[in-house]
Amino acid sequence: MQIALALLKTMRPKQWTKNIFIFAALLFDEKLFTPPYLWQTVTGFLLFCLISGVVYTLNDLVDLEKDRQHPRKRNRPLASGQLSPRVALSAVLLIAPAALTLAWRLSHGFATILGGYLLLQIAYSFYLKNVVLLDVLAIAAGFVLRVAAGVPLVNATRFSPWLYICTTLLALFLALGKRRGELVLLQENAANHRESLQEYTLPLLDQLMSMVTSSTILAYALYTFSAPNLPDGYRMMLTIPFVIYGLFRYLYLVHSQGTTLAPDEVLLTDRPLQADIVLWGLAVMVIFYWGTL
Repeated sequence: MQIALALLKTMRPKQWTKNIFIFAALLFDEKLFTPPYLWQTVTGFLLFCLISGVVYTLNDLVDLEKDRQHPRKRNRPLASGQLSPRVALSAVLLIAPAALTLAWRLSHGFATILGGYLLLQIAYSFYLKNVVLLDVLAIAAGFVLRVAAGVPLVNATRFSPWLYICTTLLALFLALGKRRGELVLLQENAANHRESLQEYTLPLLDQLMSMVTSSTILAYALYTFSAPNLPDGYRMMLTIPFVIYGLFRYLYLVHSQGTTLAPDEVLLTDRPLQADIVLWGLAVMVIFYWGTL
């Protein structure tokens, strides 16, 4: 039982919240309440969580020695010795093929994207995460693939390409925030943990985050009034304030509160940010589905 719990912890279920992006196509293609598409997307979400868990386990195996020197990551099961590397590797080799096989039976298009995501994350674990700028671009690509994975599951016909742009920019914002938190937390030991961190500076990351923040707001605003197949009356523009507040809230936590937590950890702990996301989601549902229920 202890081994199973340690393996589950290594697969980081708290970070599976990122996979909720797979529901974007279901929501914005107005098929949220169509049972077959809903269940296919839920199943796809669970399979994506399994592959994500495989990726996190593989990443911890690759970074085992570095994690033992990290102030937070040294408490992870592999780094602390709670979980054997052999058991972790066996789990990777068992779960990945099983999840991909089930994904192929669910949807060939979905399975292809899921396989591409796994290959990208393997490249990230072994190489890309140590290359400055390419590391954050790889993280952003992972989020875009999450969104794309939902499209074949619902046979989307009304899904706007603008949402891929918005997802890319938002993911870059989160990735840069993660690098900034690592740089502040590790300070002079940053380069020992991740090679790319020695190439980053706080002024550079702050400038990049500023650029991406402005671009994200602009891209989302353009989506709300120029994308095809949106509800009449430009009602999606009413959701822009929620996006602005969410970005501003995270910047406030970083610069005024000094948080060094990764963005996904901030999401799990900050109530105002959680409330903002829930209100945005409710607003989108009302705008898209009011009168159809």
